Amino acid sequence: MRLIIVSGRSGSGKSTALNVLEDNGYYCIDNLPAGLLPELAERALLHDELAQPLVAVSIDARNLPSHLSRFPELLEEVRNRHIQCDVLFLDADEETLLKRFSETRRRHPLSSSQRSLAEAIQDETRLLEPIADLADLKLNTTDLNLYQLRDTIKLRLLNQPEPGTAFLVESFGFKRGMPVDADLVFDVRCLPNPYWKPELRAQSGLDQPVAEYLAAQPDVEEMFEDISSYLLKWLPRFAASNRAYVTIAIGCTGGHHRSVYLTERLGQVLQKSLKNVQVRHRDLS
Repeated sequence: MRLIIVSGRSGSGKSTALNVLEDNGYYCIDNLPAGLLPELAERALLHDELAQPLVAVSIDARNLPSHLSRFPELLEEVRNRHIQCDVLFLDADEETLLKRFSETRRRHPLSSSQRSLAEAIQDETRLLEPIADLADLKLNTTDLNLYQLRDTIKLRLLNQPEPGTAFLVESFGFKRGMPVDADLVFDVRCLPNPYWKPELRAQSGLDQPVAEYLAAQPDVEEMFEDISSYLLKWLPRFAASNRAYVTIAIGCTGGHHRSVYLTERLGQVLQKSLKNVQVRHRDLS
């Protein structure tokens, strides 16, 4: 059985996450009372019609505060049944959440005539701390549109052929900001930039001319060797510590050339020694 618990502040994309999981064969329950989590897991295990039960539940601030505070012991009770259980926590910055509520004219579940939207969002943060602290995967949706969020959930949660730590090697451009969910960040802006070659500017690190140009640069090769040596040594130790997800972010200025090239090469090297390595290029479109 696999159980995915989806949580996060209102407006961060929980409904979208549940829709993606439902489209991929999960039985989804929105706003499950947290106290029923162990009972739900037990019933799913005993259900004869589900050979490999796939269940996803949303637990958020609509729960009773007393249930949310008990989330750590409830989660431990589920995992003691030897159930594969992942906790996904979605979030966005407060300015983005305020904007989303104003655009959709939805009412925040904690807002009232005595409590403003901003105060409700702050209260929600406090209530969900027990879940956020135990999240296996945190996704910040501030800069993600609907389609990007769907793709990210599919990549991180559903593209796991084997149990164990899921490693994501991701390229990005510093001019659009660092990935907030990155565990390890490598800055490669000091390397020769194909952008300043007119014939390479419109291409990316996935194109052969750019790859050939960068492969011929000694500094690029030295950077690749240093980063790959570090990752090959230390990522297995992340896995040994029972981390469910680890994100390695490689950044250059625009996220089109140097970071893309190195991310592709690092992904190929890591896939030879680690079971679950994914590659993503955040700023290529």
